[in-house]
Amino acid sequence: MTQHHVPEDLPTHLQHFIGGQWVDSIGGETFDVLDPVSNQNYATCAAGQKADIDRAVAAAKQAFDSGPWPRLKPRDRFRVLNRIADLVEERDARLAELETFDTGLPITQALGQAQRAAENFRFFADLIVAQADDAYKVPGTQLNYVNRKPVGVAGLITPWNTPFMLESWKLAPALASGCTVVLKPAEFTPLSASLWAEIFREAGVPDGVFNLVNGIGEEAGASLVAHPDVPLISFTGETTTGKIIYRSCADNLKGMSMELGGKSPAVVFADADLDAAIDSTLFGVFSLNGERCTAGSRILVERSIYDEFCTRYAERAKNIVVGDPHDPKTEVGALVHPEHYAKVMSYVEVGKTEGRLLAGGSRPEGLDEGNYVSPTVFADVAPTARIFQEEIFGPVVAITPFDTDEEALALANGVRYGLAGYIWTNDLTRAHTFAQNVEAGMVWLNSHNVRDLRTPFGGVKASGLGHEGGYRSIDFYTDQQAVHITLGPVHTARFGATR
Repeated sequence: MTQHHVPEDLPTHLQHFIGGQWVDSIGGETFDVLDPVSNQNYATCAAGQKADIDRAVAAAKQAFDSGPWPRLKPRDRFRVLNRIADLVEERDARLAELETFDTGLPITQALGQAQRAAENFRFFADLIVAQADDAYKVPGTQLNYVNRKPVGVAGLITPWNTPFMLESWKLAPALASGCTVVLKPAEFTPLSASLWAEIFREAGVPDGVFNLVNGIGEEAGASLVAHPDVPLISFTGETTTGKIIYRSCADNLKGMSMELGGKSPAVVFADADLDAAIDSTLFGVFSLNGERCTAGSRILVERSIYDEFCTRYAERAKNIVVGDPHDPKTEVGALVHPEHYAKVMSYVEVGKTEGRLLAGGSRPEGLDEGNYVSPTVFADVAPTARIFQEEIFGPVVAITPFDTDEEALALANGVRYGLAGYIWTNDLTRAHTFAQNVEAGMVWLNSHNVRDLRTPFGGVKASGLGHEGGYRSIDFYTDQQAVHITLGPVHTARFGATR
């Protein structure tokens, strides 16, 4: 029997937050929200339409044009951002409980994501105070300096896999830079986004700086992207939607940052620390229920250790604890939504025709309700297979052998995505040479996805456009204006002069 924990004081209706007020859609539209363990609706949610986006953008624009936020000194914004981080940390248990209920993520991992959200705000608070801009002097002639200004209203569109943390990854640098924002969270997981409003209010964020509009992408999301008073869009989600947003942004010449899908390789050479590689590649694809863009979902293993790796990996996968997301012992919880569950299970069935099933491949025994998938391992997967080429976004991994470094690199680069790569070897020359030739925006050597917030986050090919993280995030949310000051006589050709 599947356990079903329901948090106390759970809201039954979620609203938009616009201009400091909780409001329903102007036309009264709503949609149902379900939890992934029971697949029962637990709330209704206001469904944003163009009119609601217009209202939110107007509030954000007024706060930007006339309000204090863009004009605060960096140190004053620093204090507010750190207060936000304090509040997130104080409420991390409640945040994790609600996030787990809404997404199906294991509670221990949801707690880690809440704590990472606080760290994102602290990081960008520090960064905005330390921000330095360039000055260039031509002695006796000219002084040139860079004046950095917030761009305006930022449109933020976030996914459902780790919603609260990924919202913080966009909100923190946007607010640190002095922008005002309209956030459109994923319709599958609107619950945790609603918590930002009270956190920001208590921290001292002025009304209108943060606005939240719930809704589906084709309505609320499309209206936000197309709005003429929103000069930049930051989107995290799947590649097909990213292409649609790209086209819309092009029509309005908007700034874009898009982190899209992935099918990242984990390459294990024979000289690797095999115990560490197995630990890391298991965590890299099965943590967060496999619903992570940077998952190392293709494992490429040198042939001399291939059989041992497959045997040990499958044994460990079979022992992964799948169950109630609220149980601290759970390692894989329930997938976010029955639609996504059906998609992942369809790939599992395809995989049975494309590879050798070593573990999983079905619903876990005893979990008859909810969106549960046993951690699934396929071996001997050809590089032309769909489960090798296409993003599954679930607890499913494909393992493929290779014989040479050149073959490993061709396999690693042989998909349309290029978000992350993981390389396991103790050969220093091979590690750096291989890393620099992998078509990926981020590469980890002998580890899984361990982030340094100062470094760029983003992908190449079908995995994204632009990078965020560190000063690159500040660059995205600000305009850099060059100011030139003449310090001495300037020779100017005297057009039209007669003498």
